[in-house]
Parts: sequence; C-alpha cells; structure tokens
Amino acid sequence: MTRPSGSSRPSGTEHGEARPPRGADAPDDRRPEDQRPARSRRRRGEPLAASWSPERAPAAPAPRSRRGALVAIGVVLLALTGFVVVRALAPSAETTDVRSPAAAAEQGPVVGEAPLGGDYAGVSIPTAELPAGGDFPVSGAGTWRVVPGTTPQVGVGRVYTYTVEIEDGATLAEGDGAFATAVDATLDDPRSWAGTGQIALRRVDATSGVVPDFRISLTSQLTTRAQCGYQIRYEASCWKSDIGRVLINGSRWVRGAAAFEGQLGLYRQYAINHEVGHVFRNQHVPCPAAGELAPVMMQQSFGVSNDYLAQLTDSNPQGIQIPRDGKVCRPNAWPNPTGR
Repeated sequence: MTRPSGSSRPSGTEHGEARPPRGADAPDDRRPEDQRPARSRRRRGEPLAASWSPERAPAAPAPRSRRGALVAIGVVLLALTGFVVVRALAPSAETTDVRSPAAAAEQGPVVGEAPLGGDYAGVSIPTAELPAGGDFPVSGAGTWRVVPGTTPQVGVGRVYTYTVEIEDGATLAEGDGAFATAVDATLDDPRSWAGTGQIALRRVDATSGVVPDFRISLTSQLTTRAQCGYQIRYEASCWKSDIGRVLINGSRWVRGAAAFEGQLGLYRQYAINHEVGHVFRNQHVPCPAAGELAPVMMQQSFGVSNDYLAQLTDSNPQGIQIPRDGKVCRPNAWPNPTGR
C-alpha cells in the first residue's frame, strides 16, 4: 500500500567558500633605532643575506653543492612562512558542513527514501500480509448500528437498496460518518457498478421503512474472521449471503493492502466494489494479461500476481482455480474503469 508524500538531495553547502580577509602589515617595532637588534635596523627591501660593504673584499662563491643546499633551505623557510601567515589571517569560524559536496555524496544521506514499488511476480513476496499502520478495531460486539443517511438513486435498471452500518464496539478514528461517506462516494461513481447501465443503487437507513437488499458493514478484525473464515491466514473482507451483509474488515480499512503501495483511498474503493460485486453474483477471477488493470473481482487484498494467489488458494479454493502463468496486473478499484 501511502509514497507517506518529494525530497531533493542537497547539492552542496548553502554558502560559498569563505575567503580570508586582507591582512594588515606586521606591527612596527616601536623601539628606538639604537636599541633594536642589528638585523632589525636594516632598511626595508634589503636582502636577507649579510649586508654588503664596499670596504670588504667580495666573498668567494660557495661550492655548488653548498649553494644548492642553501637554496633548498630558503625555499622551505619561505613555504613555512607563507603557511604561518595564511593560518594567522584565516578566519577562526567555519561553516557547519566542512565536507565538500562530493565527499558528502559519497557517504550518502543521513536518511533516504524508502524503496519504490516492488515487482509482485515472485511468489515469495508476501503481499497478502497486513501492512504496518495505525490502530484498527480488533474486536466488537457482533451487532451493528445503522449510520443515518440516504442517497438518491444512481444508475438505471433493477434498483438495489443498501444500508451503511458499523459494528457496535468498533471505533474508527475518523468516525462513523466518514465511513458512510466513502461508501456512498464509491457506489455513486460512474466507474462503479451503477455506471455499467445494468443496475441502480440507493442508500436507505432505519427511518426509511425499507428492508435493504444488502448491508455494508464496517466490522472488527476478529468478528470478520469469525464470520468470513480464516483458512487463508491473512486478513480479508467478505459477502455473507445468509445474513445479507458485506463485511468490510476494519484492519484492512485502516491499513490497506501491499499491492496498492500505500494508496489507501484506492484500496478502500476496491474493497467496497469487490465485496458488493459478490452481491451481484460475481466470482473471483485471475489477472487476464500482464501489465493490465486487475479486474475488480481479483483478490487484490492478497496480491495482483496470479502465481502468488495460486500459491495461497491451491489448498483453500476461492471459487476458481488461479493459473500459475506468471501474469501480474496493476491494482484497480473499479468494475467500469472508464466510467462509460
């Protein structure tokens, strides 16, 4: 099943590289001229070598090896002097992230995005497992209360009436009215059963004086298991013809199904349309062609891969033998997806 909704990778630090300020000249020695060391009394710009005096004979040139050593020592001293000056003039404050963008990218983000949707063709992928998520109604009283409200008729053909109900003791965070609104909006949609041009639907309540043709009932996890059976050890909803009740499993209503990759609203529409489809005597079907929208009567709560569904239902038939043909569909909530 929700991708929670885009982040971008940092392209680098926000600020450019800090440049050292222009340094000031070294402070002057304020001592009197006659109290300064001899080397300090030299004039600015004179070489670092001993002072030149015309009265002295010129010194003999140093041997070549000695001259090279002196040059090397001078280069080292100049390099060290430059390093000290730069360090002295550089600002003491540093940016928060002192790594280069390339180094940060190599180490990776502190936290990354979750992987995108998976390939459900492999039979080992447990898409029938209930996804993680919020709290759902675990148990209830086994009786249901009718949510007040009615709708005008939608569609043409034989009219089917329904009520919306909530199991006593089962509580939804969004309240009873939100469940009823979701049911009505799904069944009133032209992509739903009434949009096929073969039947019509109308919601009634306890004040209507009408015995409904079926009841759409939000039901706790354990009551659903007791009513629908639990041979396949995964959460499911069902149509109970003997009591005229579509049982929508509260755990699935809150958590959805893995094949829907977090699209909880789409899954809820599927759950309503799939179970109401059983009211109209539709049976389970497999994925007809790889990559196509799944038929709404495919058991998408368990997955959209024929191979995976076959693995689950071989020992617990669900009305049809699912072929192991490698076909994988895309999740779909509607019996009439085009709305025509």
